[in-house]
Amino acid sequence: MLFNQAYSLWRLAIVLSIFSGGAVAQNSSQILSIFESIVDCASCLAALIPLQALAHLGNDPFSDTFIAVCDAAQLEDPDVCSGLMSRLGPIIAHDLRSIDTTGQTATRLCDALFGFCASKTPNPFAVPLPPPSSSIAPPNTPTMRKTSFQVVHISDVHIDREYTVGSEANCTKNICCRNFADEAGDPITDPAQPFGNSKCDSPVSLADSMLDAVNSFDAEFVIFTGDVVEGAIWLTTQDEVTSDLTDFNAAMLSKITAPIFPAVGVYDSTPVNSFPRNTTDTTLGVQWVFDTQSAGWEHWIGSVASQQVDHISGSYAATVPDMNLVILSVNTQYWYRQNLWIYDSDAFQPDPNGIFSFMVEQLQAAETAGQKVWVIGHIPLGKSDLVEDQSNYYDQILQRYKDTIIGQFFGHSHKDQFEIAYSDYNDQTAANAVGVGLICPALTPTSGNPAFKVYDVDPDTFGIMNIRVIFANVTDPSFQENPIWTLYYDARETYGPLVGLPATSELTPAFWHNLTEVFVANDTAFQMFNTFLSRGGDVAPCTDADNCKNTTICDQRAFRSQNNCDVDEGAFGMLKRNVQGSQRREASECEGVSFRDILDEISNSKG
Repeated sequence: MLFNQAYSLWRLAIVLSIFSGGAVAQNSSQILSIFESIVDCASCLAALIPLQALAHLGNDPFSDTFIAVCDAAQLEDPDVCSGLMSRLGPIIAHDLRSIDTTGQTATRLCDALFGFCASKTPNPFAVPLPPPSSSIAPPNTPTMRKTSFQVVHISDVHIDREYTVGSEANCTKNICCRNFADEAGDPITDPAQPFGNSKCDSPVSLADSMLDAVNSFDAEFVIFTGDVVEGAIWLTTQDEVTSDLTDFNAAMLSKITAPIFPAVGVYDSTPVNSFPRNTTDTTLGVQWVFDTQSAGWEHWIGSVASQQVDHISGSYAATVPDMNLVILSVNTQYWYRQNLWIYDSDAFQPDPNGIFSFMVEQLQAAETAGQKVWVIGHIPLGKSDLVEDQSNYYDQILQRYKDTIIGQFFGHSHKDQFEIAYSDYNDQTAANAVGVGLICPALTPTSGNPAFKVYDVDPDTFGIMNIRVIFANVTDPSFQENPIWTLYYDARETYGPLVGLPATSELTPAFWHNLTEVFVANDTAFQMFNTFLSRGGDVAPCTDADNCKNTTICDQRAFRSQNNCDVDEGAFGMLKRNVQGSQRREASECEGVSFRDILDEISNSKG
């Protein structure tokens, strides 16, 4: 049956070749037929054959055909179809021209584009690691705790510098509150207010308000885990993104007096998620991103680290002033499923751009010097949109340096979450919990009430003593006049009694595991956590009935993506659990409207 299907699709490729160029519009029905034929992994791989043939006609015919498909199916507004496909189409065409449609890379491309052929099994690879030093002992709990110091964590600001007060907040696009050309003259039904709307990314006024609130805390330093640019990804240009990065760096410098340690996000490039590997031959490189951030961050991280940003693909290591603590900032985008550049070769590349080697080098130096390390990055390692290979290899590094890596901090999901790492994932217990990734909620109101985190940190161990989530309530009547940033909840006060947390104990990985045990047994506690995800701003039901609760707790216990319980059912599978088509995958909350979402909508519309 697969042979017959492949042969049929190959004949379709010949038709596409005949109708290429001036007859792109006629091709849209054939491309839709290809998409409709994709119902599992085998049919997806078969469909890559005619798509590869189309890619060999050139970037323009490939992109133009996909624009015509998007327009013909009326999946998005025409400007979104044109902008998104013209930006991402050439990357996909490049991939298809570079790989064997029967190889592993092809299966992974099918997963990224269509949600089929997903695998939870990483390719075997042992990260080269120095042997542990015999002088390094696991940290002991201090008998007397000194006064904690504060660190602020911000993430996913997504500032829309074209946000226009009075424009339409209830538009047909991924984000609203702009004067879009195709809406000119339309009556305004929901005028954008001064400080934001849940259907729009952050206005500058909201970002400035948050930065002022951050500076009101007596923080020793601030960490920022990426994503500066807004979600109008079909319109972004290199000039705009460069300007956005530069402007936000300047705003942080002018408003926050404490040192800031940033990380690169998926939106901090254009096209969105676009980070070609060093092995990729392309004119669409992103060295300009690293040049911009190297200069913009040098004030905080120093000249050595800023040079690392430029030469280590956005990663760096910097010592916190007057502390025995190193911030190791890693560019996670080379491990990201939706970075479509990672599907342009059949060669096994376990360490894209040498980031793991850099991590090991810096961690070994810290271990030798008796320093502790906080790792910061954009994408949490356990998310379903993190490639299993690199998630597994990162975990190998974590296991080796578990006594040096004291904290790990991420963003990306826009939610208030955590992920636990275990020495043995087949025996997930408090005793085996060796690390935890703390995930910061977003500023952008699209995913709930704007928020950031404040950590209380032990000055001797650099472990986390407490977490407070600070938020501004969009529904508060005063929000549009002057957002009030206030305590949403205190983790120690809220969760501590549930697990019997001793007064002097840190929020250790074991603490977080014990909390998941509470969530299993105490649905009231779990539903409280579910409300906290969006800071009460966009609460979705999550119960045992739809397996949401079980999956959520499983994901909390998965700092490796191979261990999470997220099942990607493919585009047609999306229809089963997204009947109204009103909610996107969690991964898409960061991406906005993506190529994958367009394909999901195709199947939904046909359904």
